[in-house]
Amino acid sequence: MSRVVRLADLDVPVEPLPEADVVDGAPSAGSVALATIGEVEVGVWRMTRGVATDVEVDEAFVVLSGRASIRFADGETVEASPGDLVTLHAGERTEWTVHETLTKVYVA
Repeated sequence: MSRVVRLADLDVPVEPLPEADVVDGAPSAGSVALATIGEVEVGVWRMTRGVATDVEVDEAFVVLSGRASIRFADGETVEASPGDLVTLHAGERTEWTVHETLTKVYVA
């Protein structure tokens, strides 16, 4: 892998999410791993418009493009848009409402 990855040009293939995870719409998602540092993976993840549930891993991510609302099981909702840094914790149950296709760089 190259030392420099032009994120704006990166192809992130997406596939429909499992039906059991979809709440509304027909969202697709996918990721590309870019590097491993020790036991930590760095990559890019993308999800198209729609609503889906997930169980999280320990992760920090920065939104590159798009917009989403992330609702946690405890009722907290965070809005994520370009430039935002968001942290997630292993085992958290979330519901992602992607308003505009969301692309993020993650460290997990």
